[in-house]
Amino acid sequence: MKVSNFKSNNGNTIANQFLITEKNKQTFQSYRSIIAVKNYKTQKVYLDEYFWNYSVTTGKYRNQFLGEGIAETRRKIKEGIYKLKNLNK
Repeated sequence: MKVSNFKSNNGNTIANQFLITEKNKQTFQSYRSIIAVKNYKTQKVYLDEYFWNYSVTTGKYRNQFLGEGIAETRRKIKEGIYKLKNLNK
C-alpha cells in the first residue's frame, strides 16, 4: 500500500487530500473520510453515500481522482455506473 498527497497544479502538496494505492484499487481520502474507491479488478467505482459531495474542496479533488466533472459523476450515479455506499463504517 502506498499513501500520497494530492498535488496542486503547481506541484505543491495538498494537505489532508490523500490517494491510497493498493494492488487492485485506488482510494481517495479527504481528511479522515473515504470519498471514493476505484476497484480495478472488478472495474467498479464506489462513492461514499454521505461524503462524496461534501464540500467544494472534496469535489475538486474527487473530480481530479475520477477524471471528470460533477455533471458526469451525477449521470454515472443515476445510471448505476457508480455505486453509492457507506465507505466509512
